[in-house]
Amino acid sequence: MYSGSEDLLVNNISGICPVCEQSVLEPFREVEQKRYLRCGNCHATIMAPETRLTADEERAVYQLHNNDPDDAGYRRFLSKLAAPMIARLPEGAAGLDFGCGPGPALARIFEEAGFSVALYDLYFYPESSVLEQRYDFITCTEVVEHLFEPAKVFAQFDRLLKPGGLLGVMTCFQTDDDRFDNWHYRRDPTHVVFYREATFEWLADRYGWQLEVPAKDVVLLRKPY
Repeated sequence: MYSGSEDLLVNNISGICPVCEQSVLEPFREVEQKRYLRCGNCHATIMAPETRLTADEERAVYQLHNNDPDDAGYRRFLSKLAAPMIARLPEGAAGLDFGCGPGPALARIFEEAGFSVALYDLYFYPESSVLEQRYDFITCTEVVEHLFEPAKVFAQFDRLLKPGGLLGVMTCFQTDDDRFDNWHYRRDPTHVVFYREATFEWLADRYGWQLEVPAKDVVLLRKPY
């Protein structure tokens, strides 16, 4: 769910891509009276700002999510990211679950594997002091598609990660323009940014991160030492 900071709720009205901040967005298509734009530089697809939900409307949608840490199916879903990350982390690593939601199931998985995890979520765990520390790893599952200003958040991740730190992101990649109109991910009204694998390749190049794609819709980004 959306989990940045309050200043990230400000609408981008400049027409510049909010992911790479280097290219003017071009019209992509209109679906159900919502405009979508495309960046020719990082290849992200962006919902036009005027069709976004308000913060209160977002919160109401997020409170409907069932993120029960004891739900076996949900834990299997999260294991797509957790398993490859845990396999790459050193013993005793400390991390941040960014955008953990009301039921921080992912943090529990990492804690059960012997890691310590701090929690941050704009709506449910808004303790900003955790954003003043540095971490061996950051997890970000089903979050980046909600960000109004993703460039600021990815820059924040780079600051929060220690040298050699690992960022794990899970989001459904946008791959087929012909299926975009009926795509389940697009139909979620809180999803405002849609990433391609090429988008993460651009981000990795921007920050000098090493990129891996260990599973469908999962990226691991290693900060250099």
